Amino acid sequence: MSATWFGKIFAARTTKSFNIMDKKEKINIDDEQVKASSESAAEKEKKSEKAENQDNTATEEAEEKQDTEAEENAADTDKENEEKEEEKDPLAEALKEIEILKDKYLRSVAEFDNYRKRTLKEKTELILNGSEKAVQAFLPIIDDMERAIENAEKTDDIEVIREGMKLIHQKTNKTMESLGVKEIKTEDADFDTDYHEAVAMVPGMGDDKKGKVLDCVQKGYTLNDKVIRHAKVAVGQ
Repeated sequence: MSATWFGKIFAARTTKSFNIMDKKEKINIDDEQVKASSESAAEKEKKSEKAENQDNTATEEAEEKQDTEAEENAADTDKENEEKEEEKDPLAEALKEIEILKDKYLRSVAEFDNYRKRTLKEKTELILNGSEKAVQAFLPIIDDMERAIENAEKTDDIEVIREGMKLIHQKTNKTMESLGVKEIKTEDADFDTDYHEAVAMVPGMGDDKKGKVLDCVQKGYTLNDKVIRHAKVAVGQ
């Protein structure tokens, strides 16, 4: 009976030990499965990251390629436009230039016509009113002449009348000088055809009088050094 009981105990313990070993092996198997799962998950994550990086790289390369292609297309378009501009129709360009030149010509003609009309008007006014200054200068002399005539009717004194006439003559000469009019000198002057007009030749006056002005029949005048009337003179021969 003791042997039988010992055998049962031994069998029970052996069975328990086997159960414990089975549990440990099961635990070990579970740990290995968990570890394998973890490694598989990590590997999958690495592969996923690698695939994502590859996708990102491919996307960036695609974007760079698109940008490069866009720049090349833009450059090609600009080049085509420049070539088109260079290849414009010569006839159209010539017609355009003709229109520009025609416009410039018409403007120039209009400006010249306005200038011509303006200068013609100024010239006409100058001819009509050019003597205004001279007339204004001689008006006081006319007033003096009128007063002298009125006074001459009231007096019989010839000397008073003569003195008045001398004063008017002096005033006239000063007025003419102010206008640039000067008398041509003839006294003891050599005969000069630029200033003198010979109306008489007087022979037998001697060698010292030959070619000299002997007498002035009519005075001559210059206006701003231009002869406006030659002096009429008698010349020794």
